[in-house]
Amino acid sequence: MLIYSLLHLLGYDLPLDQLKNFRQLDSLCPGHPEVGHTPGVETTTGPLGQGFTNSVGMAIAEKMCQARLDDAILNHRVYTFCGDGDMMEGITSEAASLAGHLHLDNLIAFYDSNKITIEGATDLAFSENVALRFQAYGWETIEIDGHNHVEIAAAIKKAQAITGKPSLIICRTTIGKGAPTMAGTAKIHGSPLGDDEIATMKKDFGWPEEAFYIPENVKAVRENAIKKGTAIHSEWKTQFETWQKNNPEKAALWQDMQTKKVPADLAEQLCSVIDDKPLATRAQSGKIIQKLAELVPSVVGGSADLAPSNNTFIKNAGSIQADDFSGKNFHFGIREHAMGGIINGVSLYGAFAPFGGTFLVFSDYMRGSVRLSAIMKQQVVYVFTHDSIFVGEDGPTHQPVEHMAALSLIPNVTVIRPADGLETAAAWIYAIQNTTGPTVLALTRQKLAPVHQNETFDPKTVSRGGFVLSDTVNADVCLIASGSEVNAALEAKTLLEVTGTTVRIVSMPSLKLFRQQPLSYQQEVIPAGMKKVSVEAGVTDMWYAVIGTDGLAIGLDQFGASAPADTLAAKYGFTGPAIAERIRKWIK
Repeated sequence: MLIYSLLHLLGYDLPLDQLKNFRQLDSLCPGHPEVGHTPGVETTTGPLGQGFTNSVGMAIAEKMCQARLDDAILNHRVYTFCGDGDMMEGITSEAASLAGHLHLDNLIAFYDSNKITIEGATDLAFSENVALRFQAYGWETIEIDGHNHVEIAAAIKKAQAITGKPSLIICRTTIGKGAPTMAGTAKIHGSPLGDDEIATMKKDFGWPEEAFYIPENVKAVRENAIKKGTAIHSEWKTQFETWQKNNPEKAALWQDMQTKKVPADLAEQLCSVIDDKPLATRAQSGKIIQKLAELVPSVVGGSADLAPSNNTFIKNAGSIQADDFSGKNFHFGIREHAMGGIINGVSLYGAFAPFGGTFLVFSDYMRGSVRLSAIMKQQVVYVFTHDSIFVGEDGPTHQPVEHMAALSLIPNVTVIRPADGLETAAAWIYAIQNTTGPTVLALTRQKLAPVHQNETFDPKTVSRGGFVLSDTVNADVCLIASGSEVNAALEAKTLLEVTGTTVRIVSMPSLKLFRQQPLSYQQEVIPAGMKKVSVEAGVTDMWYAVIGTDGLAIGLDQFGASAPADTLAAKYGFTGPAIAERIRKWIK
């Protein structure tokens, strides 16, 4: 409500009636602020620590724009408000650590230290010295009385003058200050004050009983702020227009970054870099990233200390460091949780299409951020490699079996598991053009033989989720597979047809995209009267949506084991002969 009140006061299109309808259906003031829903709201917050972490991403993005364009034009700061709950969440620590490492002196955070959470006083579970923690991260810390306007103003000026480090203004406050019986208590954290409490508080303030009352002196402050802000903005626009005329190349770059411009022949260029030899899809993706970064200036990204494994490092493009933000490569360190929130912030800033990489199994560590990418409809690409039990010797802790299904269940998250290099290129083409939500690329550690030929491959088929890869007239069985299991399915087809069972092979890189296609297309690819089998090295539940309850789902509804990939394929039945034998027995 603080944000909504300020947005209303400062002239955003947020009428007072909307504030009166707080948390009600169709109100522009939902329970937690949502970007794209309420004018002036810049990110969706609610899960604690996410807004703080987004602000780190925004501050990084601003530094990156400065390095590419001109710090005389782009020289603003990022301000963020956080509380005791944010300070307890681990994502805040991860993000604050990286912000200090990068010397983000354009970031100023206000910490409302009222020492109250839902259960009671913070000393029930939280007694650390936050100032010392942030100083250890490399932040400047300033402690003030959060109710003293003079101290607040002085702290802001001091923080604005700091160079070489971000600033944390620790504001000592009383929650619900002025409420006669509830101030400083946990009750006020999430409960309405009630009519009597409000009436007494207003009387003590010398305010009338009028609901949603705005004092005249506040109106005067508001008008002055709007007038001052409008003048500053107008002056900046004039400077920006002059800058555009004097710097046409940089102005064109800025426009391309803002629009996430891609070349007309993007598909042709990305498919041209694919290696036609057996190669892991993570390695094919690495080749694509090099070309993509060359073609699309808004593409930047990095990994949670796994770039050599994820193949996400952009060569000859530099790394983002405290003294140089001109590069395209992030080094997030081993901070998956913060990586997710930071790249959301980078995306929200508006000039970049970021990607972040880790192993698919560690998507668990950043699931909250992935979900917020989806809610906020942000163009973020998650490069999740080591996509199955075929990670091998690292064992079940590193072998995802439920993660494809879990991520696919998040609304507005598109998950694609390509079968070879050309499908990987097509997946990237989809991701870089998907501007209304995040895309997850699930990529292999092990080498895969090509299943497509470049001259006959149409990247658009992957955007439909599933398509016929290999067919036989009047086939008996429709065998549907994704990713690394497509090759095994093709081998099974050959073996089955030797013994008289004809097979249609459907490559299904994205079950979610396939189910979004018209029913006529789905039935064309997977005919109603055909026996249906699915093959994927993961949990089977989601496959029954396309094979029916009478279909055969070959998968893995258990955890894997530590062994070489080939050994695991044999043990769990993901070889061509094993799949063919399962189908033979099932048909009988």
